[in-house]
Amino acid sequence: MRTDTPWSTLPAREHLLAAAVGAPVLDVVVPVHNEEKDLETCVLRLHDHLARTFPYGFRITVADNASTDRTPRVADRLAALIPEVRSYRLEEKGRGRALRTVWSHSDAPVLAYMDVDLSTDLNALLPLVAPLISGHSDLAIGSRLARSSRVVRGSKREFISRAYNLILRSSLSARFSDAQCGFKAIRREVAQRLLPMVEDTGWFFDTEMLVLAERAGLRIHEVPVDWVDDPDSTVHIVQTATEDLKGVWRVGRALATGALPLDRLARPFGDDPRDRAVPGVPRGLARQLVGFCVVGVLSTLVYLALYSLFRLGLGAQFANAGALLVSAVANTAANRRLTFGVRGRGGAVRHQAQGLVVFAIGLALTSGSLAALGTASGAASHGTELAVLIAANLAATVLRFLLFRAWVFPDRRHAHQDARKGSAHELRDAR
Repeated sequence: MRTDTPWSTLPAREHLLAAAVGAPVLDVVVPVHNEEKDLETCVLRLHDHLARTFPYGFRITVADNASTDRTPRVADRLAALIPEVRSYRLEEKGRGRALRTVWSHSDAPVLAYMDVDLSTDLNALLPLVAPLISGHSDLAIGSRLARSSRVVRGSKREFISRAYNLILRSSLSARFSDAQCGFKAIRREVAQRLLPMVEDTGWFFDTEMLVLAERAGLRIHEVPVDWVDDPDSTVHIVQTATEDLKGVWRVGRALATGALPLDRLARPFGDDPRDRAVPGVPRGLARQLVGFCVVGVLSTLVYLALYSLFRLGLGAQFANAGALLVSAVANTAANRRLTFGVRGRGGAVRHQAQGLVVFAIGLALTSGSLAALGTASGAASHGTELAVLIAANLAATVLRFLLFRAWVFPDRRHAHQDARKGSAHELRDAR
């Protein structure tokens, strides 16, 4: 998995200004391999559509990856005849490799691609790139699985497509609806930072790019498309499906271990409305409270199950201590990942040690409350003990959340952003 991108955070999204005459705003890449029969028809039809409907300068780039027929000569001839067309030759196969290479060298602020068979109705092209031009979104994809899409294709391909997207949703928690539709666009500054992290060079390239973008919090716009299946498609379904499943495993493992520096794709503070502070409410407090409560309920259920299991062979005190210890470790791990969003293995041992300290403080508070009750009233009733334990556990829970938030899992990213923001204000005031 590539992690060597040298940039820090992305700039804030802005509406692209109308470029000077002749400067392309959009670069549409058509990746091809042995498509001598369909290439000319595709390029002429696409060029005619863009010339009639697209209000900005545009370019069509034919990315030929290792064709062995007349495809390179057809591409060169089209580039010589039409000023807005250029040809790019690669000596290795792979749609992902072709897209990464051309997009990495393009000077257009909006980059798109579509399949040479033009299965997608071209009327969706302007709606696809408009959110990127306006600054609303970072990526845009055509979706054949949206409710308003109109799709004509065989039942076999329909089943495979829906099954694949179901796998993505269940294994990688993907929320986009159609990973493999050959109709996508991306802003150039996003591509410059995102593409070095994408490892696949074939058909899984699209999926990997979308999963990483979504996990990094980038905005993905979906456009319903009208799509007609190409019966002469040369895609090998079984081989492609096998490679896709391998890619799902590889990306899932990298995300689970925190091997990807997705923070490098973060937008600057203030670009996202969720970053805007509400007076008197710390950022992320409501979401963290909900997560903490959910984890707390689940931890309690785990504790009760473990206590019942340990009690079969141990005394009450040992069973209670063992169940509390195991559930405390699980509680810290769950809060680390789900409540406070800490990924990867870095600092995990330290977090568990701090979690045990927090657990010990809570245990001392509840045990101390019972001891104080015994000293003050002697033989207290069972109802009084329960009332004291409930109050002590409530106080221990509040204290545990505060310690988790302020000490175990402090939000250093926002603190760093606030510091930079304060430094900027100080510099401005000094001027």
